[in-house]
Amino acid sequence: MKRTALKVATVLGVMALAPALPAFAHHSAAMFDHTKKVTLTGTVKEFQYTNPHSWLQVLVPQADGKPPVLWGFEAEGPSTLLRAGIKAHTFDPGDKVTIVFNPMKDGRPAGALLTATKADGVTYSPQPSGIRNGA
Repeated sequence: MKRTALKVATVLGVMALAPALPAFAHHSAAMFDHTKKVTLTGTVKEFQYTNPHSWLQVLVPQADGKPPVLWGFEAEGPSTLLRAGIKAHTFDPGDKVTIVFNPMKDGRPAGALLTATKADGVTYSPQPSGIRNGA
């Protein structure tokens, strides 16, 4: 009887914790190289202001005159971005931006957004209290 109760309690405990496991896996930032900071300048293609993470898509020109490369920069979700002063239309298609980010470890054209500076000189950071240089 004690063994059965222990097994039932164990199974119920695992079942209760199972929904939280994807959240732990999802929030890994292991794909980014946090030892490097890279700076690129380009033109906003799209700002995906979505949960669980927002994405800033930027077309970055190549030095050799080839077509620009589409880079994706991951940021926090809308609620965190809003507290940092970043709204759904802070970055509109066509805006010129300079991005500072932690690059992907595998070299793909993407990274974790650290700051984005618009042509007017205002710098945004996806963390709360993230507006710098005015605004």
